[in-house]
Amino acid sequence: MAPSANTTSTTDHFSAFTLGGKKDPVQLKHRVVMAPLTRLRTGEAGTPTDLVAQYYSQRISDGGLIITEATNISATARGYFGAPGLFEQDQIKGWEPVTKAIHDKGGKVFVQLIHTGRVGHPLNQPNEKLPVSSSATSMENVKSHAVTREGRKDYVTPRALNIDEIPGIIADYKHAAENAIAAGFDGVEIHAANGYLLEEFLCDSVNKRTDKTRRRARPTAMS
Repeated sequence: MAPSANTTSTTDHFSAFTLGGKKDPVQLKHRVVMAPLTRLRTGEAGTPTDLVAQYYSQRISDGGLIITEATNISATARGYFGAPGLFEQDQIKGWEPVTKAIHDKGGKVFVQLIHTGRVGHPLNQPNEKLPVSSSATSMENVKSHAVTREGRKDYVTPRALNIDEIPGIIADYKHAAENAIAAGFDGVEIHAANGYLLEEFLCDSVNKRTDKTRRRARPTAMS
C-alpha cells in the first residue's frame, strides 16, 4: 500500500552515528555537525593562532563533529587573505592546538581542503602571478570581489592550467591530507562547490578545454 500524504520519516538528530567505512570509522554521539565557516583570522602566513583554537573549542560538544573553514592546500590555492593553510610545517603546528582543544572536549574535527582557482587574485599568489583555473574564463559578471591584503579587489581573468600541471594539484591535495593527519584531524572534506577550482573543471560554462579534462563537464548556469 502506498504511504499516505501525511506519512513522514524522521531521524533522531541526537542519536549516535558511525561516519566512514570499516577501517577507522568516526564514532559520533549525535548528528549535529558544525559546517565550514570562513573566518579569515590567520593573516599572511595562514597559520592558526590561539584565537582559532578558542573559537572552535567554544563550539564543540561531546561526541559532536566540526568541519573547519576552507583551508588552502598550497600557496597557489589561496583565494582569500587570512585563510588558513595546511601545506607548511608552521601551519601544521598551528592546527595542533585546535584539534587538541576539540578532542579535549570529546569532539571530532575534519578539515575542509580547498583550491580556490579563479577566485584567487595576484595579490594572494606567490610572486603576484595570475590565479589558475580550468580555462581562462573571466569572472567579470560575478557580483563579488577578491579579498586581498590590500582590501577588496576586482577579480582578474585566470590562467588556464596546463595539463601537465594537474598532477601537481592532485599531489597538493594528497600532501595537505597527510598534513591533516599529522595535525591531529579525524578526517578531511574536499571543497568541490561554489565556483572553486574543482567545480571549475566540472562546469561547462567555465571549462572550455579541448583535452580529456573537458569530458566530465556538466551544464550549469555558473558564470
